[in-house]
Amino acid sequence: MLQVRNLVKVFNKGTVNESILFDGLGMDIQEGDFITIIGSNGAGKSSFLNLVAGTLSSDEGAITLKGKDITKLWEFQRTKLFGRVFQNPTLGTSPSMTVLENLSMAYNKGKKFNLSLGVSKDNIPFFIDLLSQLSLGLEDKLHTEVGLLSGGQRQALSLLMATMSNPQLLLLDEHTAALDPKTSKTIIELTEAIVLKKKITTLMVTHNLNQAISLGNRLLMFHRGKVVLDIKGEEKKSLTIEKLLGYFEEIQSKEAISDAMLFSNF
Repeated sequence: MLQVRNLVKVFNKGTVNESILFDGLGMDIQEGDFITIIGSNGAGKSSFLNLVAGTLSSDEGAITLKGKDITKLWEFQRTKLFGRVFQNPTLGTSPSMTVLENLSMAYNKGKKFNLSLGVSKDNIPFFIDLLSQLSLGLEDKLHTEVGLLSGGQRQALSLLMATMSNPQLLLLDEHTAALDPKTSKTIIELTEAIVLKKKITTLMVTHNLNQAISLGNRLLMFHRGKVVLDIKGEEKKSLTIEKLLGYFEEIQSKEAISDAMLFSNF
C-alpha cells in the first residue's frame, strides 16, 4: 500500500553541521496496517511522518502510495490522500472558527467547490450525530469557537476531521502527548474505534510503550534513522514492556560495542 525505497534525508547539507538522518531507509506497509512507532528522541520518528506527508522533502529515494509515486508531490497535494493529527490540536483545526465551520471544512476536503457557502445547514444533523458518538458534549457546541474547547475536545475534533473523508493513510504524531492521562485514554479509545471501523491504514508515533504494545498489528522501533525492530503477528500479540525494553537494551549494547571497536582503530 505504501512503499518507501532508499530514502535519504540530510539536514544542513554542505555545512559543518551536516547531519544524515536517513541513509537508504526502506519499508513496506500493507493496506489495513495499524503501525505504532517508537524510539528515542532524534531517532527519526516524526521526521519520517513529515517525509511521508510532504512537510519535509527527501534528498533521494522514492515514496509510492498504491503504485503512484508521490515523492515529488507538494504537501497540500498529499493532504487530499492523508489525514493527520498532531500533538498540538491547533495544527489540525482552526481555533478562531466554530466547531461547525471546522467540520464543514473537513467535510468539503478534496471536493470541488464554487462560490456557494462552505457551511450547509443540511449537514448539521450529520455532524450532530458524529459528535454525539464521542460522548464529549461537542454536539451542543456547534457554534462555539474551537479555541474555547478543552484539550481533549479539540483533539477529538481533530481526529474526527482527519478521518471524516476516509483518507488512504492516517498519520498520528504523538497526538495524546499533551493530554492528561484520563483524557489521553479517551482519545486512544476513540482512535482505535475509528481506525478499526473505517479500516484506515495508520502510522502512529508514540512515547507511551503501553499504547505501542496494545494498539495495532505491528510495531516499529526507530534508532538513529534506522528501523531496528519490526514486530508483528503473534510476536506482537505476546509482546510485553519488559520484552520491548530488553530488545532496546540489546540494541544499545551492540551499538556500544561497535562504537568501542571503531574508536579502538584510531
